[in-house]
Amino acid sequence: MGNTVEKSKGKLLGPGSLLLLPADHPHYVWSEEQETIIQVTAIGPFDLIYVNPEDDPRNK
Repeated sequence: MGNTVEKSKGKLLGPGSLLLLPADHPHYVWSEEQETIIQVTAIGPFDLIYVNPEDDPRNK
């Protein structure tokens, strides 16, 4: 959780894991050597806001 990636504070989520996050809560995800599928589900309006707009692939 937070505005910047800090892998030392990260938690490994295994297959079938569930992570619930409150609205407007900065967080990050990453994967390394294994294939990873992330499913995002939301109720109501949903928006993806990058803390650093330069990281947003839509701005490239």
